[in-house]
Amino acid sequence: MKKNKIIFWVATIIIILWEGVMPLSTLLFAPQYVNAGTKPLGYPDYFAYTLIICKVLGVLAVAYSKTPGKLKEWAYAGLSFNLIFAFISHACVDKNIGFMLMPLVVLGILAVSYIYKNKIQTNG
Repeated sequence: MKKNKIIFWVATIIIILWEGVMPLSTLLFAPQYVNAGTKPLGYPDYFAYTLIICKVLGVLAVAYSKTPGKLKEWAYAGLSFNLIFAFISHACVDKNIGFMLMPLVVLGILAVSYIYKNKIQTNG
């Protein structure tokens, strides 16, 4: 049981840092780089701000233990969609293997968080 919680929290903290803290800190401390990842893919500037807001809200819902189950499920789904579409965007536009693999790696970590969240809930 304790092992499951440790695995869940390690994976979840990586997601919090990667999908929540990093984009928010860019917005607050280096706003000139907010759209550095989305502009080369052809997305409008406002899309980067929307992504940051959605990522931070999703991470908060995933990390907060009292988030209702359905909302937490949607947060995991939203973060997953974001990462899948990031992979697709890079695969179609710049075809850079490093840029294509990174969202899949983070998606794998998100999947570990989700799987172990369910194991914790099932085992009590």
